[in-house]
Amino acid sequence: MNRDTRKVKIKAFRFNKETDYLPYTKEYEMEVGKDDLVLDLMNRIKWEHDGSFSYRRSCRHGICGACGIKVNGKPVLACKQNAIELLDLFDNDITLEPQSKQRAVKDMIIDKGDFWDKHAAVTPYVVADVDPHPETESKQSIAEFNAMLDSDLCIQCGSCHYACPALEVNPDYLGPAALTAAYRFSIDTR
Repeated sequence: MNRDTRKVKIKAFRFNKETDYLPYTKEYEMEVGKDDLVLDLMNRIKWEHDGSFSYRRSCRHGICGACGIKVNGKPVLACKQNAIELLDLFDNDITLEPQSKQRAVKDMIIDKGDFWDKHAAVTPYVVADVDPHPETESKQSIAEFNAMLDSDLCIQCGSCHYACPALEVNPDYLGPAALTAAYRFSIDTR
């Protein structure tokens, strides 16, 4: 171990819907460097400790949302979250968990069908009554664009959806991601 790394035990939620009756937690010992992301730890678990460990990943740039998980109950994108920051925050004791334990399919992978059903229910795209052959382009003012800018930054990772306590008590509630998508397209002036 060099001085730029820290030897820690990472706990991970483990569950396989096909073979396990109940989920369990497994510990993995590893060295974590100052630049390691949570995704690096997950890769290390899979590649160096247990090839059956399962999770989603894709872009590694925080734009696709595939790697959304919880660390000690805190929603994070594994590809954006620095591991040392979390180890400091939680006194070297972190547990990797799926976004929703109730929807776990295998380890960090969950069934997001409910999330996408609610998203589709709000018609998350522009429905415009426009001339198919316009003579001019459809323009927005800077103020109109800025009004919808923040809501357009949502990458549909599901982190807010699965952290929302209202969804736990009211399954008919659409959730923050679907409502953000509805808002974004309802204020689009085009």
